[in-house]
Amino acid sequence: MYKKLMSEQQPCILVVDGSAVSREILSRILRDELGNAEVISCNSGNEALRLIAEHKVDLVTTALLLADMDGLALSRKIRDTFQHPMVPVVVVSGDADERLLREGFEAGVTDYFDKSNGYKAFGSFIQDFLQRNTGLMGNILFIEDSRTAAAVVLKMLEKNNLQVTHVRSAETALDMIEKAFVEKIEGARSFDLVITDFYLEGSLTGGDLLHAIRAKYHLSQQELPVLVLTGSDDTATQVEIFHAGGNDFVHKPIVEEILLARVRALLLIKHQFDALRKQTETMRWIAATDSLTGVRSKRYLVDNGEEFIRNPDNQGVWAVIIDIDHFKSINDKLGHITGDHVLAELGEFLNNHFPEDMAVRFGGEEFCLLLKHCDRETALRRCEELRQQIANLKPAGLEITISLGLAGVEEHPQANLTQLIALADKGLYFSKESGRNRVTLYGVEGPEPWPAETESDPCPQDQSHPA
Repeated sequence: MYKKLMSEQQPCILVVDGSAVSREILSRILRDELGNAEVISCNSGNEALRLIAEHKVDLVTTALLLADMDGLALSRKIRDTFQHPMVPVVVVSGDADERLLREGFEAGVTDYFDKSNGYKAFGSFIQDFLQRNTGLMGNILFIEDSRTAAAVVLKMLEKNNLQVTHVRSAETALDMIEKAFVEKIEGARSFDLVITDFYLEGSLTGGDLLHAIRAKYHLSQQELPVLVLTGSDDTATQVEIFHAGGNDFVHKPIVEEILLARVRALLLIKHQFDALRKQTETMRWIAATDSLTGVRSKRYLVDNGEEFIRNPDNQGVWAVIIDIDHFKSINDKLGHITGDHVLAELGEFLNNHFPEDMAVRFGGEEFCLLLKHCDRETALRRCEELRQQIANLKPAGLEITISLGLAGVEEHPQANLTQLIALADKGLYFSKESGRNRVTLYGVEGPEPWPAETESDPCPQDQSHPA
């Protein structure tokens, strides 16, 4: 797809890296991905700046550490040049640190590739990067009350394949923004950029629109960039635009090249913001999820368990501690890979059967459930059903059993998360001491074994230390 796209014009890619081996590998990957791309390379920041001054560069990849400056300093210098202020800059490094994440956007870095993922991953990264950055792509909300002026700007934008929604008043625009960004109504069109005339007929001006976007809806300049069109070259008006939250402005009469340059710059900001937000959400998911089993992590339980218990919508919360009986024997006799398969299948089962509750890997072979909307009998019944279901699950082809302990807010209304889990753990200990493969509720009077008959332990061993 991209080779075909690039065949119409030969892009020029600049690779900046102090390692000759890295330059060669990256150059080869870029040529493979972009077909007939012209790839030039150098080993220093100053040499890169000289090459940029001599060539029309479409993309720069740079190492974070260079002999004469770092990649962030190079990006700043590129942004300061008149010839190529908006060329995408990708940092390629295995040393991506907090400074890069914190200062990269300010320095004008468009994206970064973590070299620790391996050079093979760079090809996929480039394809994804091109999809986000090749040409002008985005949905634009355009506010202009003059039909004549609107027609001129619409022609400039639409002939560059931009999707434009034109409205004539700030009130209509704010209604659309509220539905898309605040109410998040399904099917409501979202926008990557707002372009508005500063002077609009009606009760709300372009300045009022800006103020509402920033102050009322709390949409940042990165989440929803705003480009203002103005017929005034008065300095006070320009200051007012920036104070109101505008990202940039263009003077009327509109010059197409200037308008498109501003639009491209702001769309890059928006796309970078979306990419960083997606990455942040992914990192949050990773932190909240146990990688082996797919259930929530213990960190997630610590951070959110107390709120789960106290949420009035979750009345009737019970903490359940689950332990796989004789799991150490599985690891010792069949190996840790088999043990991991058992844990993974049990985690998948818990996720599938308790979607409205909280399933957590507590540590090792122990899991924790926070059940909601349960009275005493319901909690006991659900735990007993779970015990029987796991006995029939046969994860990794093995017959396993579990022991369970539970404690509820119903019987311990003053208990916090830590205390409730500790009480459930006492119930679990009683189940293990009593022969395993059973359920014990830890109530006000202490441990209360579930009266239903349980199957015998299929893998007896020394009972001196329950496992």
